[in-house]
Amino acid sequence: MTGKFAVYMVSLKAEKACHMARFTTERKMLGGKIVRYADANVIKIKHEVLESVARLAFAGELEERKDEIPFKLIPGPTAQFRCCIYKEREIIRQRVRLAEGKAPGITDDGNVIQVISSACEDCPISSYIVTENCQNCIGKACINACKFGAIEPGRTRTHIDASKCKECGKCAEACPYNAIAYLKRPCKFSCPVDAISYDEYGISIINEEKCIRCGKCIHSCPFGAIGSKTWIVDVIKALKSGKRVYAMLAPATEGQFGEEITMASWRKAMLDLGFTEFVEVGLGGDLTAKYEAEEWREAYEEGKKKVTSCCPGFVNMVRRHYPELNDAVSTTVSPMCAVSRLIKAKDPEAVTVFIGPCLAKKSEVVDQKIEGNADYVLTYSEIRAMMRAKDVVLEPVEDTYQEASVFGKRFGNSGGVAAAVQESLKESGNDIDVKVCKANGAAECKKALLLMKVGRLPEDFIEGMACDGGCVGGPSSFKDQMLAKKSRDTLIKKADNRGIYSNLSNYDEESFSMHR
Repeated sequence: MTGKFAVYMVSLKAEKACHMARFTTERKMLGGKIVRYADANVIKIKHEVLESVARLAFAGELEERKDEIPFKLIPGPTAQFRCCIYKEREIIRQRVRLAEGKAPGITDDGNVIQVISSACEDCPISSYIVTENCQNCIGKACINACKFGAIEPGRTRTHIDASKCKECGKCAEACPYNAIAYLKRPCKFSCPVDAISYDEYGISIINEEKCIRCGKCIHSCPFGAIGSKTWIVDVIKALKSGKRVYAMLAPATEGQFGEEITMASWRKAMLDLGFTEFVEVGLGGDLTAKYEAEEWREAYEEGKKKVTSCCPGFVNMVRRHYPELNDAVSTTVSPMCAVSRLIKAKDPEAVTVFIGPCLAKKSEVVDQKIEGNADYVLTYSEIRAMMRAKDVVLEPVEDTYQEASVFGKRFGNSGGVAAAVQESLKESGNDIDVKVCKANGAAECKKALLLMKVGRLPEDFIEGMACDGGCVGGPSSFKDQMLAKKSRDTLIKKADNRGIYSNLSNYDEESFSMHR
């Protein structure tokens, strides 16, 4: 190793930044190679909290016994993963609050993504550190370059006072030995819209106005210091109340749990859990494709450019960072909203619950407030916690259930929305030669929107997916998308070849609106 990369690696070793190895666990095998996940232990803790909350909620004992959860999970007397059992229990307590749908602390800015302050402590406060490459030279170019008096001479090397450092980087530029390294926190580094900073104590702060709710920061933190509010308690209350509660499963689900776990498997599990009925949201993909195709056709004829509205993280990016493009966002509702409206048109008293790998879907409900949308959103980890609490398991079931075309099923893939819209154009007799920018991941979304903003986008439309790979790469996916791909392809190949229009002919589209 040479150059800046060597310096960076040396600095990591010297300062033990973020102690990443502490949370690295062997999980799965990919092509004979061990795949390691930095947050495996964090995920285990999160799941234990969710299951504990779910068990007490089903038993009707949550309010009376929730204070027992930290002591049950952290019995002591020896600390498991922090400095002491008291800090560990406080972290669990704050996680319990998140599981209840509350902010972990006393203040709540409304964001579904929250920092667990008690867990955010072990990353370096200063982003600039002096590494072992420092020669303790006479010139002291670093000290001379600092305008804030943050660098002090030491016996063997200079030292940066984090309380004085303004992170301007002048010292790193001045050092002739490249001995000062820039360490970007994992959460801050992962955020695609620069929404994360930190206070004078080193605690991360999420700028609610910038955050697009994509959830990338959650799994990037090796200390599990960022999480999301959940609705498991509300959903359990709805199930126990006797209300008609409908489960709506994301198209990205197929393949996540292996080739034998089909939509029929999920339908049986959800009915066993107490849901009234189950609907495949790929059906909503067919609905969205049909109505968005009409928007695309009209825009194409008028020489206007449009962007898709299915990914809430992408929509949040447009509205918060490119507000001048708001009018370009399709008015067609997302597949989740489409299925929710379909259900509520038949059953006005229905409670609809979306299940999938997306955290931004929670934002679509909370922030966008679209009439008739899903009432609640659960991730795979949240619904599985509820299932474990009631001893419900996913198991192979004869695959006799299909409500979506193959195009609707592939809505969760990057490029899937565009393919479905183009198929819908073809089926409706409007097979126009549209050019689509398939923006895969937040970085490509930003680039495409910037080009559109300045009038230099060569394509006619943008399909925006904030997560790499689309919804199948969502932050709450059960399995890595590459690991799931074979199973997903196998399952979708088994589906019949019904078209979008022929499939939708079985449903009353006139009973509800498909626009915001």
